[in-house]
Amino acid sequence: MSLFTGLFRPRVAVLGNEFAGAVEALGRDITQFHVGDRVFGYNEGPFGAHAEYLAMPENGSLATIPANVGDVQAAAATEGSHYALAHIRWAKITAGQDVLVYGATGAIGSAAVQLLKTLGANVTAVCGTAHLDLVRGLGADRVIDYQTEDFTQHDQPYDVVIDAVGKSSWAQCRQVLKPDGMYISSELGPYAQNPFLALIAPLHRGKKVGFPIPKHDQQMMRYFQGLLASGEFKPLIDRTYPLEEIVAAYRYVETGQKVGNVVIVVNPAAAG
Repeated sequence: MSLFTGLFRPRVAVLGNEFAGAVEALGRDITQFHVGDRVFGYNEGPFGAHAEYLAMPENGSLATIPANVGDVQAAAATEGSHYALAHIRWAKITAGQDVLVYGATGAIGSAAVQLLKTLGANVTAVCGTAHLDLVRGLGADRVIDYQTEDFTQHDQPYDVVIDAVGKSSWAQCRQVLKPDGMYISSELGPYAQNPFLALIAPLHRGKKVGFPIPKHDQQMMRYFQGLLASGEFKPLIDRTYPLEEIVAAYRYVETGQKVGNVVIVVNPAAAG
């Protein structure tokens, strides 16, 4: 991330990709949104979401928030989920396929479990002892406790293994893949091998590695808008912090112990 945010000092003063709030003002010839609209979106690259105000282009990754969804929930609905969606679409997962999600309590993993279930996939989720019931509540068909079991030693084969926390490897997981299965990790892997293995994947048959490059646009936002409205996707939220305590929020996230998402609330009185 330092390549994007600055190697030696921050390139931008205000970080933050995903957001939710109300439209306060409009530029010229804007027709898609109106002052007062509740909106949510994603602003990767320019950043700036950890602030009271943010300017977005009308055709950016932006959509209105469904009436039955609060701002706090909407604010956590794009970052982890757009990575999860990229993994799912890259692997072309369809109904009836067997998928394992390793790290099912993180922002990516918790979204992946829910998004997979909307497609009708059979989901096995891996998490720690303390969160077994929570992950079952996300819709997982089967939950494995990594603190007492090693999923790579099970006989169950999978069409796709999604490592949402980057703590496994291709060498470990290929043995639990079906003959034409795919392994996808959110991280580069040992010796940064995952992108290279994904590049050579089309050159051979059988088991392979995928390394998706996520895309975000208004089409993605409308997809999540629909899932939020139907209740099929509910971002997992660990804690909220007021903007004044953003340093404490970052420190908590850096412990690696968060469950789902942490949300910064600029105006606690107005947040839903």
